[in-house]
Amino acid sequence: MRPSKNDYAEYYHKYVEELEGDNILKILDKQLNKNLELFNSVSEEKANYRYSEGKWSIKELLGHMLDTERIFAYRALCIARGEKQHLPGMEQDDYVKEADFDKRQFTDMVKEYELVRKSNLQLFRSFSDKELSRRGVASNNEVTVLAIMFIIAGHELHHIKVLKEKYL
Repeated sequence: MRPSKNDYAEYYHKYVEELEGDNILKILDKQLNKNLELFNSVSEEKANYRYSEGKWSIKELLGHMLDTERIFAYRALCIARGEKQHLPGMEQDDYVKEADFDKRQFTDMVKEYELVRKSNLQLFRSFSDKELSRRGVASNNEVTVLAIMFIIAGHELHHIKVLKEKYL
């Protein structure tokens, strides 16, 4: 099952429409395996590469993906559990700037990616159809739990494409 366009803000349509298939758990699991292989092929030295002045390094790109997945998974959990309060947005550039990802070991970040995704998959598998269809407000936009899961996958796909086209 896929979310409808009215299940998320128009901004996220570009992420959701890029995904092939309707089984979001399979999509997320497949991404994990495929992207672990990709990340494991990147050397520590290469992980510090920036394709242009002022652009994120590969480490920062992966760090951004980690932060974003955690935030969106938190939003999914809150909404699935019936949270009525509006959930805050995030300023991605500020998060990356404050994180000092370039000082971290890339292999540690890749392991973290694996653990974050596996943990989120366990959480997402626990959601009932009722929970998947629940609506809440995050970053001033109405969204369903199912849509959040698709946005996570689409956001990652977007950044993997950038990684392949501009960094590798």
